[in-house]
Amino acid sequence: MTHPAVDRLRELLPPPSSGGDAVDWEQIERTTGLAFPADYRELVELYGGGEIDEYLSVSTPPVPGSPYGDLLVRAEPALSDRDREELGALLPEGALPPLLPFADSASSDVAFWLREGAPDGWRAAVFRRQTPHGTSRWTVFDGGVAALCVAALTGEVRPFSEQLSASGRHEFVSWRGA
Repeated sequence: MTHPAVDRLRELLPPPSSGGDAVDWEQIERTTGLAFPADYRELVELYGGGEIDEYLSVSTPPVPGSPYGDLLVRAEPALSDRDREELGALLPEGALPPLLPFADSASSDVAFWLREGAPDGWRAAVFRRQTPHGTSRWTVFDGGVAALCVAALTGEVRPFSEQLSASGRHEFVSWRGA
């Protein structure tokens, strides 16, 4: 049974004909102690590493040959005290959980997991590099990777500096090319 957000994403964004990436999730958990949300695992297996609308790059665990396989080497971000305070103010407890970046935009925005609780409960937070003066650089999204992608593709939320393709047709470009 697939995750509902992945099903909806598939309707909006056709998976590449080259297929997704095969990842040994259990091995990753054994070696790193890090488990990943179910929607993200399905997304990687269906799409693999690549870009949505030539704008949003999704990182994956290491896959031979993939330039997107940097997820496990991405470190806790170096954020300014101001940026940390701003994000903390958007969270119920005000405390910042560990962050793990999972996607980047062509505008240098970064999407993170807020790693709090069980992986399937992790929320997403997007740090925008470009915002009007006085506007928060952060968007906290109450959902996972696939739900965030769906919401951004449909225009339900605009967490990135630029809107994903407004034409209604969306494209995922795999690192494999096809």
